[in-house]
Amino acid sequence: MNLIDFPLRGEHITLDALLKATGLAPSGGIAKMMVADGLVQVDGRDELRKTCKIRAGQVVSLAGARIKVLSAPG
Repeated sequence: MNLIDFPLRGEHITLDALLKATGLAPSGGIAKMMVADGLVQVDGRDELRKTCKIRAGQVVSLAGARIKVLSAPG
């Protein structure tokens, strides 16, 4: 499994933007399709909202990958 630590800049990032920023989706459109198809979980629950706000401390999972969202230092 691919484990990714993602340092968050700011208060939140949308789920589709996170998938694109981590390289798990090649484009925003593909990221939105992945979420709409039910392939993504947030904190262990299926998430179907493409622009769900992801905050530090949350974990996003999909087939073969897990993203831990961290507070950006300083």
